[in-house]
Amino acid sequence: MTQSVTQPATQQLTRAQHLDLYYYMQLNRQLEERMVRLFRQNKIVGGLYSSLGQEAVSVGTCYALEKRDWIAPMIRNIGALLVKGVPPRDIFTQHMAKFTSPTLGKDGTSHFGDLKVRHIVSPISMLGDLIPVMTGVAMAGRYLGQHIVALTWIGDGGSSTGAFHEGLGLAASQRAPFVLIIENNQWAYSTPVSRQVPIQNLADRGAAYGIASAIVDGNDVVAVYQAAKEAVDECRAGRGPRLVEVKTMRMRGHAQHDPAEYVPKEMFDYWKGRDPITLYEKYLTENKIWDAAAKSEIDARIERELDVEQKFAEDSPLPPPELAEEGVYCDGCHKIEADWKRAKSEVSPPKSSIDPTWRLKDLPAYTQAAITGGNGAKNPAQKPVTVPAATPPASPALQKPAPAPAAERAESQPEHLAAGVAAEDPTVPRVPFGRGPKDKAFRQSSENPQNKPAYSRAPKEKSFSRAPLEKSFSKSPRQKSFGKNAQGKPFTKNPQDKQGRR
Repeated sequence: MTQSVTQPATQQLTRAQHLDLYYYMQLNRQLEERMVRLFRQNKIVGGLYSSLGQEAVSVGTCYALEKRDWIAPMIRNIGALLVKGVPPRDIFTQHMAKFTSPTLGKDGTSHFGDLKVRHIVSPISMLGDLIPVMTGVAMAGRYLGQHIVALTWIGDGGSSTGAFHEGLGLAASQRAPFVLIIENNQWAYSTPVSRQVPIQNLADRGAAYGIASAIVDGNDVVAVYQAAKEAVDECRAGRGPRLVEVKTMRMRGHAQHDPAEYVPKEMFDYWKGRDPITLYEKYLTENKIWDAAAKSEIDARIERELDVEQKFAEDSPLPPPELAEEGVYCDGCHKIEADWKRAKSEVSPPKSSIDPTWRLKDLPAYTQAAITGGNGAKNPAQKPVTVPAATPPASPALQKPAPAPAAERAESQPEHLAAGVAAEDPTVPRVPFGRGPKDKAFRQSSENPQNKPAYSRAPKEKSFSRAPLEKSFSKSPRQKSFGKNAQGKPFTKNPQDKQGRR
């Protein structure tokens, strides 16, 4: 069921948590503003994808997770990386392709993760593919007894990919502890949402898979947090996956090279008035959660931290040339093993052994109705079939063999199928099973195509292989050979009687 989140139903945030949300959103914005300046100075090697106007989405959703939970961010989810504990220097050096970056300078964007400590799966450029990947992470965590929740994000355009639907179908059927955040930022690159989907709310797509969904204002960080926290709690309780659509706006182009001139100015003006950080500053002030001094202290702290982190990144060296040949193939450079949080005996035979037999009573009610009641439809006008009374036995010459007992028939064929099978008409010719055209009776039968007259010629006076009598098919209307041109010269030569050479 899709629901709109207006009044949060979960526990209230503490003052420290409220200030944390502001800190991470402002840190996200100021970090990206610095990277924009570095990009213009030609110090950013790869692409730069801004999340301006969407900071509440990344921060609010990731803040609802616990340390043990897993995330798979996309290119605009830098705020989620910060909440997970990634230092700003890693984001600076990664985009500047420095040797001190998490990938040792081998990637110019945010394609990096941390599987051991922070439980971050690296972004995948193929949009939607993170959904089945994180569904697998959620299922693996449940199998290992880790009691985790896996979360990832997808844009409005990415919700139309095949991997999106395949991943949701898998998560729903396996009841995986998986949360999907749909960032409806109004534009799939330069295509508005209304031109790429026929629905108003992308959360409605969860209903196709029986996934409970919610819709929330993506520029209200508290509402985003509360919606995500409720979804995470439901997943951890074992009630299947959850989907949350956050409605927000991408306030810059797809990347720094895109001026976003396709967006109407009125649209930018409207969403600029709904800036998530400005709205949250007003919320904190009106609810007396902070004062001017607390705000100044947080802003100054962010400025100091970013000064240190940016200087570290700019002073870091580029990777040495010989590093290019390393890490192409894994030759035992790292160890991959499962982190078991429960006894393996719980998922090993004999405790894990199950009866593989499916019984009708084990299937859903609508399946049972379809099998026992004709697809579950009840027709009041339909009358029950009456069995005729027993008749005297026919003469031996006409008497047919007695049918097999009902119990024996039930073993060979389901009852609902056996009732609809009509007796075979003995007049219909057929080739016995295992005997084909080589059978003597079939060769001599009129059903054999070889015994039928061949239609190799047309009616008597005309040959099927010839044209009308007076005209030859091989000559033109002027009775000239088709193999020569208009001047009567060979077809292989041009009109000037020269060979067609070049």
